[in-house]
Amino acid sequence: MRRVVTGHDENGKSIVVSDGPIPRSREFTSLPGWVSRLPWATEPGEPASRTGEDPTPKVTSLLPAPGGTRFIVLTFPPESAMADPAFDPVAYDREQRADSPGIAELIEPDGMHATPTVDYGIVLHGEIILELDDGHCTPLSAGDILIQNGTRHAWRNRSGQPVTMAFVLIGAENDD
Repeated sequence: MRRVVTGHDENGKSIVVSDGPIPRSREFTSLPGWVSRLPWATEPGEPASRTGEDPTPKVTSLLPAPGGTRFIVLTFPPESAMADPAFDPVAYDREQRADSPGIAELIEPDGMHATPTVDYGIVLHGEIILELDDGHCTPLSAGDILIQNGTRHAWRNRSGQPVTMAFVLIGAENDD
């Protein structure tokens, strides 16, 4: 995936400051086909960057604080990859925690999780199922948009093909 970042030069004119691959991208070895990318992030109260400096190396949690954002692009392999006898759930959990601190700790063994965020999601490629905590399943396909309001959910890729989704997570206040 290509990431183009704009900013301003010393005279305040808009320029492209970066054009290339997403530098914070990881293809998991424990689950082939799982790819996690963090193209951009903002912290609460942070002004729009005038330099285009890449904030992603400084991100220590993929879970944004209230008012912060995270732009995440995930590729989900088919669920059948987890049924493969070679799949090591302990290694996958370790890799998830290293790649997705802040969120990985919230994911339950069955994949269900909830975050104190409002998430805007769009299916870029493929078909995936959104499962809610009451067991209700909603199929989504390329071009579909989801607004996730801090609800407990899981993603199920039963299509047999990889699925790529883009998410913007906006940190919100917890209501407990």
